[in-house]
Amino acid sequence: MLPPPLSKAPPPFFYDDVSLSLSLSLSLSLSMPYEENPKKPFYIPKKATNPFFWLAAIACSILASAVIITCLVVFIGYMVYKPRIPSIAVTYAHLDRLDYDQYSQLQTQITLIVTAENDNRRAHARFSDLRFLLYFQGLPIADLRAASFDVPKNSSLPLHYVVQSAPVPLEGGAMEEINSGLQNNKIPFTLKGSVRTRWRLGGVGSVKFTSHLYCYLEFFPPFINGSSISKACGTKSQ
Repeated sequence: MLPPPLSKAPPPFFYDDVSLSLSLSLSLSLSMPYEENPKKPFYIPKKATNPFFWLAAIACSILASAVIITCLVVFIGYMVYKPRIPSIAVTYAHLDRLDYDQYSQLQTQITLIVTAENDNRRAHARFSDLRFLLYFQGLPIADLRAASFDVPKNSSLPLHYVVQSAPVPLEGGAMEEINSGLQNNKIPFTLKGSVRTRWRLGGVGSVKFTSHLYCYLEFFPPFINGSSISKACGTKSQ
C-alpha cells in the first residue's frame, strides 16, 4: 500500500507595508480618547494703561519743554545784554578834623565820596537801602544813608558825604590808638555797610543783589594834610 499523502501546511501569512501602516494608524486612532470640544489656546489679555500715567507723562513733557525754553531765553538775554553787577566804591576820602580833649571826647569830620557805578550797556540800575557805618576802634561814630536812586546805563553817580561825628567817649584802647596814630601819622577808620541793587534784563526779568562794603581807611593827621593813604575799595555782591 502506498503511504497516505502528507497534509500541506497552510502558507505563511505575509503583511505588506501598506496594510501594516493602515492597521497601526487604525489601532492608534482607536486607542486615543475622543474629545468633542478640544481646548483652545489660553491667552492672557493685556491690561489697559492707567490714564493717570498718560497725564503724568504729558505733564512731565510740558514741564521739560518749559524749562528748556526758559534756559534758552535766559541764555539769549545774557548774551545780548552781558549783565554786570552794579557796585559802589569809595573814590575819595579826607580827614578834615580830628579833635579830642582831656575828657577823652573825640570829634571828627571826614569828607567821603561814594560812587555808584553801573557798567551795564543796556540796562538802568536802581540802588536802595543804602546804609554805611563809620567806626573808630569798633565804636560807631557816624551813620551814612541815602534814599533810593537810579543810575543810567553805562554811567556812574557820586554821592557826597561830609561826616561830622558827635562827641564820642574814648576808652583806654581808643585813646592809645589816637596817640599812636598821631606819632606814626596814620589815623585808622573803618567803613562798613550794604546796599541793594536791581536792574532788568529786557523781557527776561529783573535781577537783584545785595552788595556789602568793608573799607579800612587810613588818613594822615589833619595837621599834615588829612589825605587818605588807603587803597580804593568797593562792594562785594551776594
